[in-house]
Amino acid sequence: MNKDQVNGRVETAKGNVKEAAGKAVGNDRLAAEGRADQAAGKIQSGVGDAKRKVGDALKNAIDR
Repeated sequence: MNKDQVNGRVETAKGNVKEAAGKAVGNDRLAAEGRADQAAGKIQSGVGDAKRKVGDALKNAIDR
C-alpha cells in the first residue's frame, strides 16, 4: 500500500466515525462533515490505487 491508499482509508474511517457520532447526538453538521471526510478519503484511496496500478504496469513492462 502506498501513502495515498493508507491516508485515504484512514480518512474514510474517520468520516464514518464522525457521521455516526453526528447522527447519535443529532448534530447534522458533524454528520455532514463525516460524509465529506468519507468522500475525500475514497477519492484519495482511488488516487493511491491508480498510482499503484500504474507502478505495477510499469514494473511489468520493464521486467519483460
